[in-house]
Amino acid sequence: ETLQTGALAAAAAGYTHVFVIPNTNPVIQSKSQVEYIKEKSRSLPVNIHPIGSVSKNAEGKDLAEMYDMYSSGAMAFSDGLNTVQAAGVMVKALQYVKPFDGVLIQIPQDKSIGANGLVNEGIVSTRLGLPGKPAIAEEMSVARDIELADYAASRLHFTGISTGRSVDMIRSAKEKKVRVTCSVTPFHLYFTDSDLMDYDTNLKVNPPLRTEENRAALLAAIHEGVIDCIASHHRPQEWDSKTCEFEYARYGMIGLETAFGVAGAVGITADEWVNLSSINPRKIFRLPDISIQEGQPADITLFHPGVKYQFEERQIRSKSKNSPFVGRELVGSVVGIINGEHVLLNN
Repeated sequence: ETLQTGALAAAAAGYTHVFVIPNTNPVIQSKSQVEYIKEKSRSLPVNIHPIGSVSKNAEGKDLAEMYDMYSSGAMAFSDGLNTVQAAGVMVKALQYVKPFDGVLIQIPQDKSIGANGLVNEGIVSTRLGLPGKPAIAEEMSVARDIELADYAASRLHFTGISTGRSVDMIRSAKEKKVRVTCSVTPFHLYFTDSDLMDYDTNLKVNPPLRTEENRAALLAAIHEGVIDCIASHHRPQEWDSKTCEFEYARYGMIGLETAFGVAGAVGITADEWVNLSSINPRKIFRLPDISIQEGQPADITLFHPGVKYQFEERQIRSKSKNSPFVGRELVGSVVGIINGEHVLLNN
């Protein structure tokens, strides 16, 4: 993906603002790299906000210069696809960002558990003959990081949570006023590990797809308000990285263009979607409030919430096509966006 193709995919999906994870080449770990991305995106129809890396080269060892990146416009900090494994590094990072009320984002995963796992550990992984990644690998990370966030009295956002037990721990932490928030992906709300029976490499994701029980728990937490946001986890892969044996395929799927339609397909209402994709993220990451009134810059998504349609490959604006939703019925279509001087309408 490039900044331009990513912005076009986001615009087609109804987004006017997106975050880009730091696992670029090079890693987003300095003031100059944050400023480069912000400058390059000024002419694009979508506002692109860089996430700065927590550690140098996102390796989880030495802390990066997060304050410099924050001063240059980094909206949050994360090692992105690389979970910070060392508790000492994590607590130092939480303490580092506290003076300027920064937010750390973490995909929860203890890589010392099920390190070679490819799919959720359970009945399906046994039937498929694939090594499993147990739910406890995520849940141990969630439990540890909640304790560290509480100790540091700092802000932490979990992204890509996939188990009911993770939800329970986050709910309990919120009740205790720990400064923790969370997001879930559309594909964890739609698919389960049972959908892997034909070895579809587009469904090889991290965290892995879990059981129906976990999927139902995530959806219930959406309606309850425990889950704050939906994150697309848009991860394009080239053709060769997905058209191969399952064990060799790379993780991830594209998720921007289908996010709204998937949400509708699993029963998320338009009001809930607005909270999950706009209002709550703005509160968590301190983006300015948006109002629709005369004299204010336009920052608007146009959509039909109840329209049913079959998603087709021709609708994909991303450079990559690795989506398992092609050919599936989705509910809710995006008409387009109006973002400042940019007006983009889908055909």
